[in-house]
Amino acid sequence: MSITYVDPGAKGRPNLLRDPRDRRLSRVAGPSSLVLFGITGDLARKKLVPALYDLATRGLLPPSFGLVGFARRNPDNDDFAAVLKESVKTHSRAPFDEDVWAQLSAGMRFVEGEFDDDDAFGRLALTLAELEEQRGTLGNHAFYLSIPPKTFEQVCRQLSKHGLAKADGDAWRRVVIEKPFGHDLASARKLNEIVESVFPPDCVFRIDHYLGKETVQNILALRFVNRLFEPVWNASHVDHVQITMAEDIGTSGRAGYYDGVGAARDVIQNHLLQLLALTAMEEPLSFNAEDLRAEKEKVLAAVQLPADLSQQSARGQFTGGWQGGELVQGYLEEDGIAADSTTETYAAIRLDINTRRWAGVPFYLRSGKRLGRRVTEIAVVFKHAPNRLFAGQSQDDLGQNTVVIRVQPDEGVTLRFSSKVPGTQMEVRDVTMDFGYGHAFTESSPEAYERLILDVLLGEPPLFPRHREVELSWRIFDPFQGYWASLTERPEPYAPGSWGPASADELLARDGRSWRRP
Repeated sequence: MSITYVDPGAKGRPNLLRDPRDRRLSRVAGPSSLVLFGITGDLARKKLVPALYDLATRGLLPPSFGLVGFARRNPDNDDFAAVLKESVKTHSRAPFDEDVWAQLSAGMRFVEGEFDDDDAFGRLALTLAELEEQRGTLGNHAFYLSIPPKTFEQVCRQLSKHGLAKADGDAWRRVVIEKPFGHDLASARKLNEIVESVFPPDCVFRIDHYLGKETVQNILALRFVNRLFEPVWNASHVDHVQITMAEDIGTSGRAGYYDGVGAARDVIQNHLLQLLALTAMEEPLSFNAEDLRAEKEKVLAAVQLPADLSQQSARGQFTGGWQGGELVQGYLEEDGIAADSTTETYAAIRLDINTRRWAGVPFYLRSGKRLGRRVTEIAVVFKHAPNRLFAGQSQDDLGQNTVVIRVQPDEGVTLRFSSKVPGTQMEVRDVTMDFGYGHAFTESSPEAYERLILDVLLGEPPLFPRHREVELSWRIFDPFQGYWASLTERPEPYAPGSWGPASADELLARDGRSWRRP
């Protein structure tokens, strides 16, 4: 049966990823295919394939788009397309549409094999040639490595060996790699050398899915469009900045990956340092990739480590106990975790940025599991006003003005400021003003992977860190990692449902500050 493409806009689903300034709809990907290594894994089934389906429902993929899965075949999942169909029904944002699925699945292929199997990569080359002939992909192929980082080198070498990494004429080849980008500065540099020896730097897309989130990108609009914020976004007015990523769950089936990695390497080294860079960067000359990267790199290069890492960092490990009316296991009791593991499930650090704008303003970064609630936010806390008229009220009563950028789960911005309490007395109390994307806009925000995959297919790299950003992040993080590795004591225990170990509170208390309760 032939499938006729129907623009989903006619069904009332707006195209948020199409650039509204461009009536030619240039945000639609051209003829191409995506080769997904590790297509049977959780990330592919729960995020990547549903994101491709959602792009297809919005008319952002060409009708002839090809999707090639490369993995060891699971004997329980012989029907490749049927397994992916169930994943799409369960995890996609858009309602399931049989016509859209039929069109997308017509371009699906599966290649079975191991990464060291020359025959399998030979079959992959034949499959891509077949897609060029049957689907008109024009030789444009992206290779998504949704696989463990230790296998990146082997797959890149195989792609090069079988002539798949280089294209002829105007065609393109691109590679997408997931974090972590190495486990320290030395390994990150080695990984960059390996990948960029096969693919040119501008064809390497390093995925940090946080950078695809709508609210993360809104940081730039909030700062540089609104005159209300930018004049006070500096050390003259800002007291400190808190960047938090908290989860209320344990390892959630990721023990094999998480143990030995920990909260700091899993989140702070990449996600939170990227949020720091976006929060602290100067206004770029434009939104093109080079200008954005230049400003982020300047921030990361200017980060100054504390002189005493023991006083400006904290780490912990959650214990068993009651959380939200449920008795939960401690980290050491979870399946797949060694009984003597010293991996931290909570980490907090202080950083300073040695620039004119931010001199003297500490940035506190924290991440943890089994905390009070799931939230990711950036809180810019302003200095106390010189309250001559309100000398009778303590600074604690008046509080501090705060701009809170909520990245997830309730995307939006909250302003905290002081207001008079109704009545005859001049009493002031803190209040909040809240903006939520879900309330302000009728359109639902695209998932991060939708935006990032589309950018890969379009060859638009502004949201993807280059190797210098990655290496600068490891330069910042490696000293903390080395210090923690030198400790003989275990990470400090903390109760599930709390906000981390006592040492994290002490980290801010030394500076006369305290953590926000999101």
